[in-house]
Amino acid sequence: MENVVLIIHLFLALGLIAVVLMQRSEGGGLGMGGGGGGAMAGRAAATAMGTLTWVLAVAFIITSITLTIIAARNASGTSVIDQLGITPPAQNNESGELVPPSGDLLPPAEGDNAPLVPTAD
Repeated sequence: MENVVLIIHLFLALGLIAVVLMQRSEGGGLGMGGGGGGAMAGRAAATAMGTLTWVLAVAFIITSITLTIIAARNASGTSVIDQLGITPPAQNNESGELVPPSGDLLPPAEGDNAPLVPTAD
């Protein structure tokens, strides 16, 4: 299903590019090309190319949203970290509370007066 929607999405993208490039320039971009009038001119009637552009754009957006939904459904809650096999730094113990990893680089617990740097005794 995803491949079918992806192929339709590709054809819509190519069609949208072709239709936009075939349209006549109406000026206003950098003050070049097109007819006069500018902002003072009334809005022209919708042409067949303009309507086709809107139809292709709406269909492109719909297929984009559909592909996003399909990709989210296929993700099934996995992340890149899960796929690499790297364990997170903190683990839950049997009672469900978060336990930090053990090691020499951890700061002392609250209320502990031990120095941060080991001293030579």
